[in-house]
Order: sequence, then C-alpha cells, then structure tokens
Amino acid sequence: MTISSWERFKEYLYYDQELGLTLDISKMNFSADYFPAMADKMNKVYQELDLLEKGALANPDEGRMVGHYWLRNPELAPTEEIAQAIKGTVSDILAFAEDIHEGRICGEKGKTFTKILLIGIGGSCLGPQFAAEALASGQDKLKPFFIDNGDPDGIDRVLQVIGDDLERTLCIVISKSGGTIETRNGMLEVKCRYEASGLTFEKHAVVITMPGSKLEELAKAQGWLKVFPMWDWVGGRTSVLSAVGLLPLALQGVDIKQFLLGAKDCDARTRRRDTRQNPGALLALMWYHATKGRGGKEMVILPYKDRLELFSKYLQQLVMESLGKEKSLKGETVHQGIVVYGNKGSTDQHSYLQQLLEGPDNFFVTFIEVLKGRDGFSPRIAENSTSGEYLQAFMLGTREALSQKGRESLTITVKEINAYTLGVLIALFERAVSIYALLVEINAYHQPAVEMGKKAAGEYIKLKNQVLEFLNSQPGKKHRVPEIAQAIHASEQQEIIFKLLLHLASNPDHGVKMEEGSPILESRFYI
Repeated sequence: MTISSWERFKEYLYYDQELGLTLDISKMNFSADYFPAMADKMNKVYQELDLLEKGALANPDEGRMVGHYWLRNPELAPTEEIAQAIKGTVSDILAFAEDIHEGRICGEKGKTFTKILLIGIGGSCLGPQFAAEALASGQDKLKPFFIDNGDPDGIDRVLQVIGDDLERTLCIVISKSGGTIETRNGMLEVKCRYEASGLTFEKHAVVITMPGSKLEELAKAQGWLKVFPMWDWVGGRTSVLSAVGLLPLALQGVDIKQFLLGAKDCDARTRRRDTRQNPGALLALMWYHATKGRGGKEMVILPYKDRLELFSKYLQQLVMESLGKEKSLKGETVHQGIVVYGNKGSTDQHSYLQQLLEGPDNFFVTFIEVLKGRDGFSPRIAENSTSGEYLQAFMLGTREALSQKGRESLTITVKEINAYTLGVLIALFERAVSIYALLVEINAYHQPAVEMGKKAAGEYIKLKNQVLEFLNSQPGKKHRVPEIAQAIHASEQQEIIFKLLLHLASNPDHGVKMEEGSPILESRFYI
C-alpha cells in the first residue's frame, strides 16, 4: 500500500468498537471537498429523518407513517399505544416460542413441532429466509423451510423434503394485507397436502397479518394456533425485525433480543448529525457519489461469507423496491433507482469478476468482510495458511485489482455473524436507503408498480377462464387462437391467449389439448 493510499485509508475509515463494524470508503473516488459540498443537503436530510421517526407521514401516497425504526426501540414510537403493541408482540413471540419448544403447544396428534414451513412472498419471506440461513446452526430447535412462489413443482419439492414430518411441521402464513394471491395459493396448496395426510391444517398454523384483515378473521374463525400482528406502518421489505422475522427466528432458537439490540444500536449511530461519524450517512453518500444521484452505476454486493449468500438478494429488494421510482416527491418524472446484484465471494471471482475488471465501468462494489472464520481452530491447509486466510486474501486481491483499474469499491467489515451483528447490518442498509431517498427526493416507502403487476395478473386469470368456458362449450372442436379470441371478444389479446393456451395444454388440470401446427402459431386447441 502506498503512503497516499494509507493516508486516505486512515482519513476515511469509520470504526465502531461496540458495533463491531468497520466501513472503509477510501477506495471511492470522491474529492476532498465532497463532504463539505454535501453538508447543506445532509442537514436537511437529518431534519426530515427526525420528523419521520416522530411519526410524520413519510409515505404520503398511502397516508402512512414509517415506523420500522420503532420496532427495535419502542420508546421512539409516537404514541404509547404503538409502543405497547410492539413490546407486547415481542413478549407474545417469546412466550409462544417457549411453549412450542417445551411441547406445551403440539401438533394435532400430540407430536412436538420440529420444523417450520413459512409461506409468504417478497419481504414477508425473503427477510426471514435470509436471517434464518445467516443464523442457522446444528442446534436449531425447529428447522425452517420456505414457500415463496406459486411454482407447483417448487411447492412439491419443499413438501417432499418435509415428507412424513408434516404432523411435526408448524406453518407460518404471512401476508400484510391478508389478500396476497401468491401467499393464498401457497397456503391452499399446503392445506390440501395436510388434508391428504389426514391432518387439520388449522391445528398446525399461525398467521402474521394486519389487524382486521380477512386473513386474520379467517384464522380466528377457524381456530388457528395463534395470530400475530403486522402493522400498516411497517413495509414488507423492512419487516424482518417485526413478527415477520422475529417469530420464525425465535422458533429456530435465535436470540431475537440480541437481533433487535444490534439494530437499535446501529440506529443510534445513524442518527448522528456528524456525517463522518454516521455509517448510514456515509454509505448513502457513497451511493450518491457513485451514481451521481441518478442511478448512474450499479451496486455489486460481494459478501465473503456463506451465511450471507442471500444478503445480495435481500438488499436487491430493499434497495430496488425502495429507490426504483418514476416520480419525485414533487411529482416530477425522475426514473430513479440503483440496480443491485451479487452472490458471494470468492464464488464470483470465477464468474463475473472478469467483466468487473475489464468490462464497462458501470458499477461499484460493496465488499462485506467477516473476520471470524469458524468456531475454534482451523487446519493450515497450504503455505502455512488456513482456508479463511485464503478467503480473505481473495477478497483483498479482488479489491486491489479493482482499485488498480480505477473501479470503485467500499468495504464493510464485521467481526462475526451472529444475531447482534446481523441486526446491525440490516439497520445500516435500511438507514442508507432512507437517507439516499431523501437526497434524491423520492418516496422510498411505496411500490405502485408492484400493484400494477398484481392487477394485470388478475385480469389474465379472468381471461383464462373465458377461454376455458368457450372450449368447454364446444367439446372436441379444435380452434386456432384468432377464432377463440374473436369468440370471447378479446381479439386484442391474442398473444396472451396463445400463451395461456400453451400453459393449459402442458398441464392435465383442465383437459385442454393441443394439435401442434407449423408454424406453432397455427396450432389448434380443444377439450
């Protein structure tokens, strides 16, 4: 390391001993006057963050407060009612988990629970899955499984692994609205499997949903084991420190109090108005520098730890769903966003590192380094070195190679992965997202485009049923797509109808058959 790089390293290294967190921004190519130049913007951001945490309508489109920060520090909640609801839920989770572990709550046939099957999608599944894998151990009290998509084959694969242990499996159904289609479908698929095994699904199920939702009403009416709340002021992608993540982790045997404490302690640092002593602000400002505040570069996440393999996927949702917006808070068209991708080091050194070094300079890398390799001693496998020392060397080598090519990177270092440090990392990126959104003046807390996709899907289901109704009305008669489209008054939807028919004909469920034509668009369909 040259003297100049060493001096820059010392100048721009953030270290917090209590958090066990180091943030090195020295390899981002910002100028010496960058922080002074951004001071006025940051002062405004700090004021707005303060209002957000005090209960301002930070999500104006939906008229909602943004309160995921209160989850780990209920004393900050704007009302005593909210504070008590948060505390009460954590207590309920701990008590319920203890009852499960001690066998006081069992499955229908008196068997103790040994597995969790979590059914959700998006933040209602991705956050818990990431946390579960990051904190898994050989001593997990309940082993977690996840259904997060409507893929029938995917559902079958999960249920095949569970196998005969279905009677020992506790299902957690998570839907904030209570009406998420993918979650409903997964739940009904699993319910069918329980019933086929002579079991009552409801006697093995708990739900996490908003109070008053149809799903809550259903669960209470059918006598599910437990109902836990998810509040409207918590977004799905920031819900992992609510019951959404805390319940499965507590059942798994993780110390959720340490998880919450790590996030709380990190939040305290990211409230500092001294930017150089605020890791969340430093991270957001590096994003702003790299992307020029307009998404000009992509964010590559490279955690050098298998436990963090899902971190890039988790951050993909957190960052892209929060920052990918067409309109600013002023209603101007801005098309904001930062593309996020990654897997883990050193795996990626054998996949896309070649392009990072020699391809377009359209990215910046975030290295995540974990100092502790394993519990106990490691064998020296070669050259007087352990496998963990080699892994670090690969990271350092990649970092230096990028620097020599003028490619920017920053490095986050934690001592080890445990419940506390995972809480720190999650809180750090949550705050960075909030700060960046305020810098570029967008609403980070809504996702209107996601709702557009859901609405379109509903319309296509209706169209599929129209196609089926027509084919069933003329059994044995073969029709090409234009004929079907005309008959159901949907000539403008021929492309979609063709794709729907291909899927129908590939599955036995409705009895649709296909007489393949040449070209394939001339195929005829019938029942």
